[in-house]
Amino acid sequence: MATSRNNLGIILAFVAIGMVGVAFASVPLYQMFCQATGFGGTTKRAVAPSTGVRDRVLTVRFNANIDKKLPWHFKPKQLQIKVRVGENAMAYYESYNYSAEPITGMAIYNVTPDKAGKYFSKIACFCFDEQRLMPHQRVDMPVLFYIDPEFADDPAMNDVQTITLSYTFYKFEQ
Repeated sequence: MATSRNNLGIILAFVAIGMVGVAFASVPLYQMFCQATGFGGTTKRAVAPSTGVRDRVLTVRFNANIDKKLPWHFKPKQLQIKVRVGENAMAYYESYNYSAEPITGMAIYNVTPDKAGKYFSKIACFCFDEQRLMPHQRVDMPVLFYIDPEFADDPAMNDVQTITLSYTFYKFEQ
């Protein structure tokens, strides 16, 4: 009887440790899943520019939001551009730190409609790293991207004419 209680205690301890481990691993695992599948409008991070341009033209709209804790202005320099599927394109966002102290921010991004996220590939983006702005510093932040040529072959994308790339900047606190 004492042995079975000890075994039960050991099993419950391992289950508890396993649950804590899964809880800590869930966020990075979920991010990897979203980036691999495009789930929830998460974009891909491209390692090289696109090589195949298609005839289909899409409108890419740009949106900017900022957390109220971050004393910055943040906006797209262009509201939208037309891009051909597979074409490398560049857009800029402008940030301005209106505070009297250096502040670091981090941008989180999303693509809508969600189903297009898996085809939206970023080659270079200010959202890949934290951004530190000095007091009253204004900076243009580029994003280099393309819509994967496979987008044109996916029948589920036939109704998509416009893709919106949206960023929200948050104050980065270490």
